[in-house]
Amino acid sequence: MHDSPTTSDPLALLRSAAAALARGTDMDETLTNLVAEIVAAVGAESGAVFLQDPDRAELVLVASAGLNAEAAGALANAVLQPDHPIATAARERLVEARRATGADADEGRALGFPLEVVREGVDLPLGALALIMPPGAELDEEGRETVEAMANIIAVAVDRARLSSLVAERSEWFERMAHTDPLTGLANQRTFARVLELELARAARQGSEVSLAILDIDRFVETNEAAGHETGDDILRAVASVVSESVRLVDTVARYGGDEFVIVAPGAAGTTVANRVVTGLATLGDVRGLAVTVSGGVARFPADAASGDDLMAAAETALAAAKEAGGGRIVEASGGAAPA
Repeated sequence: MHDSPTTSDPLALLRSAAAALARGTDMDETLTNLVAEIVAAVGAESGAVFLQDPDRAELVLVASAGLNAEAAGALANAVLQPDHPIATAARERLVEARRATGADADEGRALGFPLEVVREGVDLPLGALALIMPPGAELDEEGRETVEAMANIIAVAVDRARLSSLVAERSEWFERMAHTDPLTGLANQRTFARVLELELARAARQGSEVSLAILDIDRFVETNEAAGHETGDDILRAVASVVSESVRLVDTVARYGGDEFVIVAPGAAGTTVANRVVTGLATLGDVRGLAVTVSGGVARFPADAASGDDLMAAAETALAAAKEAGGGRIVEASGGAAPA
């Protein structure tokens, strides 16, 4: 007959757990510390936290105490079996227990305590807390209640961490969407306007130049109507890719309007960059069986305009001249056809 382990001071354990939860900054470390506290308090041989990864079907071991790497790996593999008490505890959300391995009475028992929270009135299973008890040992009622309380604390810690991660991901996504065109991944009009404003202010202070290139896909409207919007989207993405690969690191590329792209190029290199796009498209090949070309207009600050609006107007005028000349070429605002 083996004695039943009893928690020496359940209140001290809960105080320690609450402190770890409130002050912990690294979730893996916090969970490891909580498991270690539980193992020591109830006289277990070892313990572990298994979580249900939202993107995977199986339970994943995320923290443990009292297990070396080999033992942790063996336990993680054993839990992959659907009838293992840890897997059952997570799936059925019930406390489960059985011998850890085999049928020898001297072997320890594996106890599984479900981890779950309630969010908006719905039970949300998270995984299970595993304890391996010494051979023949059982948890008494007090120990069982203490471990269940600790499992609830662990569940709250995990849920809080996941919610925090979700908020951060959503914030990053909204921030990216606020500055990015969703179809092409390029900067959007809002970002372009801000970058142009900053570059013009810098150029004015330093007495330098800024080039602005506006590129328009030739015959895009007709292609979109004849071949469909999916083809049009593929063409836009292909052009965006070529534009991105053609510019320098200091340049900013944005999608401007339905089939227009703009390039803000510090210095006087706008024409050179725009011609790289034309050359790049020439080697691109057909997109869904269609040849793709662009026309472009380039204007420079301060030679062609003294403000952002006037610079845009000058580049648009040059673009119109390129279109009128037959497309597939770059025209400068200050002097007709740009050298290739």
